[in-house]
Amino acid sequence: MAGHSKWANIQHRKGRQDAKRSKMFSKLSKEITVAAKMGAPDPEFNPRLRLAIAAAKAQSMPKDNIDRAVKKSTAADAAILEDIRYEGFGPGGIGIIVEALTDNRNRAASEVRSTFTKRGGNLGETGSVSFMFDQVGSIEYNGDIADEEAVFEAATEAGAEDVESAPDLHVIYCAADQLAQVAAELEKTYGQPNSARLIWKPQNLIEVEGDKAESVMKLMDTLDDLDDVQYVYANFDISDEDMEKLA
Repeated sequence: MAGHSKWANIQHRKGRQDAKRSKMFSKLSKEITVAAKMGAPDPEFNPRLRLAIAAAKAQSMPKDNIDRAVKKSTAADAAILEDIRYEGFGPGGIGIIVEALTDNRNRAASEVRSTFTKRGGNLGETGSVSFMFDQVGSIEYNGDIADEEAVFEAATEAGAEDVESAPDLHVIYCAADQLAQVAAELEKTYGQPNSARLIWKPQNLIEVEGDKAESVMKLMDTLDDLDDVQYVYANFDISDEDMEKLA
């Protein structure tokens, strides 16, 4: 485990997501539409779509919304959404990866660049940050599904590579190309996860504190609020004390 402060950071992000459910639904819908468009519209034959729908259900997204997002992928007038990754640096020299789904590449790039600049960071070239991260599968469950030892055993048997547990959260990591299989095996034991998706996991964390910690969280939050942005990853570590002050 990278340190308890990591869990505080995760909970901060989760709390903000819970407070912005409509925006979350919009992002989940985008992912479902793109997944359906890139493969079969039937989740049984499309692992990415199956995971996207599972993530939407875990956030209590209504079935009608999910069905509309799938149907949108075959609509004649549907916008073409592109997967784009941006990489940059934030206060304290932290590395940040931004994943976006957009129908306007120029708009997305302009908004992401402007946010980095206004919040004390700078946008870098592709590859300038991602080498400090590993792309892996991440599967999340509530902490009360089982104790740490039981989850670790089940995850290992399912083919996972690592587990990080806290009282209220289990995060299970696996190879990127094994995500669908590992998630399916764990679902047999623990039911539908809160999320199951590919993430950028930092190899090492950079400690930030005080004013820099506040600046980092403002940058992360502003990036996360952009309509075209799906996910934001960074390699910062903030102490519990600083996280409490920010909360």
